[in-house]
Amino acid sequence: MKLLTSLFAGLLFGLGMAISGMVDPARVTGFLDLAGAWDPSLAFVMGGALLVFMPGYFLLVKPRRQSVLGEPIVAVPAPKLDRNLVGGAALFGIGWGLVGICPGPALSLISSGQPMILLFIAAMVAGILLFDRGLAKLLTWKKDKVRQSHTA
Repeated sequence: MKLLTSLFAGLLFGLGMAISGMVDPARVTGFLDLAGAWDPSLAFVMGGALLVFMPGYFLLVKPRRQSVLGEPIVAVPAPKLDRNLVGGAALFGIGWGLVGICPGPALSLISSGQPMILLFIAAMVAGILLFDRGLAKLLTWKKDKVRQSHTA
């Protein structure tokens, strides 16, 4: 049941992204181009989504202690604002702004058959693997070394 619920939510999200045009790289870059030919249509899409989401969230989701499937809802602590968070957000934003493709919509664009989407996804997977296999371990190692030098 959990898998079917996740599948339904993902399909509904993808359908909404496709219908709204948020998977179109030209529309996304037009929205992000504040100094040029700015396209405000995505602001209306996001605003409309918030108008639909917020009442349901505050009335139905937030007061719950259990999910619809009966699992406990665990409060996640807010992330600490550090250079890794800011750097990652900046890198994500720069990539999104340059290419106009966000990772979620990129997966839904596979069906378009455009070779550039496959190249984008391959680069995204390579970046994830590079970080996971190398950079994450290096950052953890450096952080441990700094901690050890302060405690010694």
